[in-house]
Amino acid sequence: MRAVIQRVKQASVAVDGRITGEIKQGLLVFLGVGPDDGPADVAYITDKIANLRVFADDGGKMNRSVQDIAGGILLISQFTLFGDCRKGRRPDFSQAAPPALAKALYEQAIETLRNLGITVQTGIFAADMQINSVNDGPVTMLLDSKRLF
Repeated sequence: MRAVIQRVKQASVAVDGRITGEIKQGLLVFLGVGPDDGPADVAYITDKIANLRVFADDGGKMNRSVQDIAGGILLISQFTLFGDCRKGRRPDFSQAAPPALAKALYEQAIETLRNLGITVQTGIFAADMQINSVNDGPVTMLLDSKRLF
C-alpha cells in the first residue's frame, strides 16, 4: 500500500457536486493498493497514519499525532499512486490492485482507523472525486507498506 499524507487545516471531497466527506484539522490521505497487498499492509499503513507525529506540540515541534490533537482523517482511494511513469508519456497502472481487492483493503483501512477512535471521512470508491484542501505547512509525507521509501 502507498499513502500520500497531507497535514491540513480543512479538507473535503465531493462526488457529482455533493460533499461526501469533510474534516477540519487533520490528515488528508490518498491511499493506493497494490496487487500483493493484504491485511499486514493495512495494519502497517494505518498504524503509521494514526501515529505519525506531524502536528506541533506546545514548543512548536512536530510531536503530536492526529489522535493526539483529536483531528480527523479524510481517506481517499487513489489507484494512480501505483502509476508507473518511467516509460513513455502515459502512466502504466498495471501495478495497481484489481478493484475488488483494492476496495476490500481500502474499507479495511477505514474500519481499522475508526476502531482507533479517529473520525474518518471518505470519498466514494472508484468515483470521479473533487478534492478541496488547505494544506497546513505544507507538510506532505509518503508511505509505502513494502518500505520502498
